[in-house]
Amino acid sequence: MGFFNLLDLSSGFSAVEHSVSIDLTTAYPPRRQPTRRIVKIPTPVHMPMEVVLTILEAAYYDDSLQANDRLLKDCALVCRSWSVPAQKLLFSNVKLRTERACSAFTSAVNPSSERGRMLGESVIRMRAVLDHNQPSHLLQTSFARAVTLCPNLYELNLSVYGCGAPGDDVVGAPDVSRMSRPAPSFEDDTLELLKSGPAVRALTFCNWSENRQSLSQLLDVWPSVKSLVISGTPPQLPSSSTEPLQCSLEELRMNFQRSPSFDFMKWLLHNSTDSLRILELEREPSVEQLDFLVATHGHALHSLSLPACGSHEHALAVQQCQQLRELKIESQWVSPMVYKKIPEEIQHVAFGLDRDTALQPIIDVVKARPNLRAVTVHVWKGGELHPHLPALKIACAYRGIELQTTRDIQVFRALTRGDPVPNNGTFPRVRSIENLNYMRC
Repeated sequence: MGFFNLLDLSSGFSAVEHSVSIDLTTAYPPRRQPTRRIVKIPTPVHMPMEVVLTILEAAYYDDSLQANDRLLKDCALVCRSWSVPAQKLLFSNVKLRTERACSAFTSAVNPSSERGRMLGESVIRMRAVLDHNQPSHLLQTSFARAVTLCPNLYELNLSVYGCGAPGDDVVGAPDVSRMSRPAPSFEDDTLELLKSGPAVRALTFCNWSENRQSLSQLLDVWPSVKSLVISGTPPQLPSSSTEPLQCSLEELRMNFQRSPSFDFMKWLLHNSTDSLRILELEREPSVEQLDFLVATHGHALHSLSLPACGSHEHALAVQQCQQLRELKIESQWVSPMVYKKIPEEIQHVAFGLDRDTALQPIIDVVKARPNLRAVTVHVWKGGELHPHLPALKIACAYRGIELQTTRDIQVFRALTRGDPVPNNGTFPRVRSIENLNYMRC
């Protein structure tokens, strides 16, 4: 048997076939079935209404002591329970400039519905503008009708602009040219409507027209006025009557380029000899005007505010006010005589400060006056570098006297004016939610 015969595989053997399949796909581990998460929506926590009111009232005033309308609008949309108190605070201070705005307001405070009565009763302050130059300006009768829908209206701020000839209304025109424009007096129907409405206690009237009789018309409507702020065109004595004004004013603030006549001032303050407590003159008065006011009312004044007091005559006039609790002078230079004989009852001093202000007399007041409780400073340019400013801060801190400083004249005024409510002799006055609640009563 040869070797190659052993390799003969054809005899005695048969081929075996196998069925083989190859899978080239990648193998993955089995997927886990996702568990379904059940999210439970938490039940809203009920916040007591007392807490809601506290939050809203605390946020009512912004940093500039103005009503924070934007925040109140957002709060009114939070939920139904927040809506009513937020809307009541929002409607406590309203502004009317056009017929469209007035129409929307009167619709909202329509007394035929409970909600309308509620919103109408919430209005404490109203600012209205009668501008005859605007194409959709607020009409007298519409304004008067809106006032009658607010039974608790306490403070009214009304501005009147005269009507310029077509094409003569120049943006940024000086006040003098604006005040030479005519404006109609209040019509009899308007006055009757106003008389049927609430008894306004605080009136601000800005007259930018040549009509000098409008103020006397308004004061005849509201003998209840205790706080009066007037500016613009100097008013005149009413031509139809020589009877003295019935109002017994407690607060008077004036801002005129030219002072009203002494006859008008006598008429205006006839019944205020013993009641006038707060006097603010936003423009520097003449010696004669200040002497007249001090001679007539200085014995009763608790607060006196002047833009400047640098002359010897003005300083002597201030010294005659022996019952002052508050003295405010915006100018950075004041005669040192003013502070040397300041009354023992003084509680608040406000003044302007630059690098050259005579500060030592004020520091002496801080150290010596037992009733002083607050000092407010308007810091002019360079005032922060005054060499005696640290001594003032130390003196106030040692006595526990509140010291407020600001570079903004508007903030300075807002900090020292307060709300037009009856004062118990404590100064400085403040703007507060407590005062707002008082005005609502």
